[in-house]
Amino acid sequence: MNIQLSEHFTYRKLIKFTVPTIIMMIFTSIYGVVDGIFVSNCVGPNAFAAVNLIIPALMILGTIGFMIGTGGSALVSKTIGEGNKEKANRYFSMLIYLLVIIGILLTILGIALIEPMTRLLGADESIFSECITYGRTLLLFLVPFVLQNAFQSFLIVAEKPTFGLIISIVAGITNMILDFLLMKVFNIGVLGAALATGISQLVAVIIPIIYFFSKKNSILVLTKTKFEIKPILQTCSNGLSEMLTNLSMSLVNMLFNMQLMKYAGSDGVVAFGIIMYVSFIFSGTYLGYSIGTAPIIGYHYGAGNSEELKSLLNKSIKLILITSVIMTGIAEILSKLLASIFVSYDIELLEITTNAIRIFATSYLISGFNIFSSSFFTALNNGVVSAIISFLRTLVLQVIMIFLLPLIWGINGIWMAVTISEILALFISITFLVINKRKYNYI
Repeated sequence: MNIQLSEHFTYRKLIKFTVPTIIMMIFTSIYGVVDGIFVSNCVGPNAFAAVNLIIPALMILGTIGFMIGTGGSALVSKTIGEGNKEKANRYFSMLIYLLVIIGILLTILGIALIEPMTRLLGADESIFSECITYGRTLLLFLVPFVLQNAFQSFLIVAEKPTFGLIISIVAGITNMILDFLLMKVFNIGVLGAALATGISQLVAVIIPIIYFFSKKNSILVLTKTKFEIKPILQTCSNGLSEMLTNLSMSLVNMLFNMQLMKYAGSDGVVAFGIIMYVSFIFSGTYLGYSIGTAPIIGYHYGAGNSEELKSLLNKSIKLILITSVIMTGIAEILSKLLASIFVSYDIELLEITTNAIRIFATSYLISGFNIFSSSFFTALNNGVVSAIISFLRTLVLQVIMIFLLPLIWGINGIWMAVTISEILALFISITFLVINKRKYNYI
């Protein structure tokens, strides 16, 4: 039996409802890691460096999907909580159609700017052509990419988190099989990696589109609608923090690569690329939980159930604290194994990467609380507070630390930048939770 948003959520129900989304985010991260493993081991370190250099630029274009998905799901779930299902479906359909239009425009823009962007990122001739090949190919699948990010949130609003997990598994298996065939069997290099990713994204979008068009008894249905400025602006405001988070991560990753080239050369860039792949898995747990709980919070906020908001916040903080300790321990223990999956062929690079993972892993103790705090305010339709937390956490503080800490500790300072930023952001998150407690009556 499906758990409904309107229910009281015990620990058991909360975990049961969010686990499919957590697994979905982790699994999505894992098949991203498989991409990196195949590129590194089948194509080579130059190709791996090329992919990691261009990915942040592509992610910038894809942030619109996170904004519309998270901001829109908060608005739609709140509207359902207010008892207006027809309006909720109208908003949902409008936002999906809007994403298609924006995705097409961004595809055209991205293809036009890919070459100057690649040179701006510092690609030399040894990796330039592979950056262009990978980037242009993935840009052709930008519409599925942004829709995939949005559908992950809307499937939860539709009370179908398990269905979202199944879609993610199908897409992930598709990606892995194509990685093996295109890079290992047919040996077409980074083009194969891009095609594998793009086709898997297409699969992840076709399935929910068919579902939302055909399941007329679903909570959410794709239907005829019209474009309305007010809900679009409200969606963008709600989801601005998630967009800023992903946008900031991409920009910061570029700065990480620039600093690493200065302090450690290409080996540092490769090590950071591996850290990002590993981090996707661990952060995916926090992101999955935050995405999974957002519609619940949004529903009860819309319905005026302040007692349930108190319960959800209290339970979430406890669950995140326990999870953060477990995951940090796992990352520390498995650091060398995780590094060896990518670069076992180079002992020196293996040692650099292992050390980097161990230092970076300390950030997992804090990041979960900050991720949830930002998502919590998004679910309350307070995009301003959510955006401030995300902006300071993922951009301002990290940029300062990226340039400051290496002056004190060298390359280890670069690996510590995220941890120090998360600690400072924790105080910001707590401050906003305390300031707004009476406004939303959740404490």
